[in-house]
Order: sequence, then C-alpha cells, then structure tokens
Amino acid sequence: MIEVFKTNVQEFSEAQKLVALLSRHFPGTKINFDLDDCDKVLRVEGNDLRIEKVMTIVKGKGFLCNVLD
Repeated sequence: MIEVFKTNVQEFSEAQKLVALLSRHFPGTKINFDLDDCDKVLRVEGNDLRIEKVMTIVKGKGFLCNVLD
C-alpha cells in the first residue's frame, strides 16, 4: 500500500526527525518527503500502514498532514 500526504514541513531536519519517528511506529515501511513539491509531500509505502495513525503522529509534532487527493 502506498499513501501520499500533503504537509507543511519546510526544513530537511524536520523531515528527517519525522521519518525517524514514523519508522519506529511502522518498521519495514519506506518513508520519504519531497520538500521541493509545493505540497511538501510525505510518501509512505508499506504493508501495515494505518493512515489515521500517520496523520496523528505528524500532527502531534505540530505539522499539517492530510491525504493528498
């Protein structure tokens, strides 16, 4: 399963911290940011992916996070 989220993450260091945090919650999942995209895209790929949990974790760190349509 692949899911793409729109965020407001601006800094590479912030993205790195979120990737590390999400990786702990979803081991074996591929997670990356495209901060060059206007939607500051977070892409998550894995078998045991829970969309609401991803959004809750990112929002809990003070960022916007919504499924990209």
